[in-house]
Amino acid sequence: MAQITYVFCHGLNGSGQYDKRYEKKPYWGRASGDVVAALRAQGYSAFAASVAPQGSAWDRACELYAQIAGTTTDYGAAHSREYRHERFGRDFSGQPLVPEWDDDTRLVLIGHSFGGTTIRLFSELLAHGSPEERAATPADELSPFFRGGMAQRVRAIVTLASPNNGTTAYELARDKSFKKPSVKVSIKSRLLDRFMKAVVRIKTDGRDARDWANFDMMLDNAQALNGRISTIPQVYYLSVACDATMQGPGGTCIPSESLIDPLLMRSSTYMGCYNCKTDAGVVADDEWHANDGLVNTVSARAPFGVPHKPLDRDNMEKGVWNVMPDLRVDHGYFMGGYLKKQNPHPFFQDLMNLLENLD
Repeated sequence: MAQITYVFCHGLNGSGQYDKRYEKKPYWGRASGDVVAALRAQGYSAFAASVAPQGSAWDRACELYAQIAGTTTDYGAAHSREYRHERFGRDFSGQPLVPEWDDDTRLVLIGHSFGGTTIRLFSELLAHGSPEERAATPADELSPFFRGGMAQRVRAIVTLASPNNGTTAYELARDKSFKKPSVKVSIKSRLLDRFMKAVVRIKTDGRDARDWANFDMMLDNAQALNGRISTIPQVYYLSVACDATMQGPGGTCIPSESLIDPLLMRSSTYMGCYNCKTDAGVVADDEWHANDGLVNTVSARAPFGVPHKPLDRDNMEKGVWNVMPDLRVDHGYFMGGYLKKQNPHPFFQDLMNLLENLD
């Protein structure tokens, strides 16, 4: 009988079970209590992965595989050569995230924010591998991850407030032509604004600038990444987008003070009035204004161009993105909030009930 295992993948600057800071402040729940631990206490096989806080979707997917399989992280011979970093990373042999990993395992992958992008690429590589890595690596040295053929091990993919099509939060941070409106915010919100600018420019260890999360979340690059990620016919897809704004003047959206965390007030305001057309022709118009403080609501619903439909709890379809109604919360809700404490436990309990009833 198939073993259903839930793996949670954090977003930017997050943490998981392999990180000491997770013990003091769990990414999944924070002050409200560890969501993953609470689910385990109820009998669910649930685990919190620890991937690179600011790494690219590729690097994070490779780390996720190494943790689940209990092996050495292999970023791939072709990838590591092109992006100028070591091929091998941390060894998880003897300390796997998932106790049993075989063809009877059925993973339910739950990703928040950039964790959603990570699990989507992870599932693609698990199913189809990498032609580039197969071409660059002798067969006896090739990671099973790059060989593919394991699509049956994924049961469902759940993205929570994920930048499935990128986010304008990173576009506007580097757009010198954008005239930012005046916003009265806390000093911590101003610090977040500085952080966003710093992340856009991040280069810390000599690797290629394309091998970071901020690159993958730019609109053009997100579309390119979507082009290599397929929708797997036998997998359930479920997405949750968030909206913490209300209609403003002239087609803008402004953050709702009752919903938005003070830390996100400035970024939400900027996103709510930012329009652009990228070099590759992606148009972020008024439809992109609604947001959760870090991710545009329209981007979080589903990757553009894939089969999708509103969620029907009694008839979830495989190979189709089942889109939940937008939640009226901000980006930090699934974590338990930033400055404003929130309780995501009821949401995750409802999510488990929904996922447990799948065929």
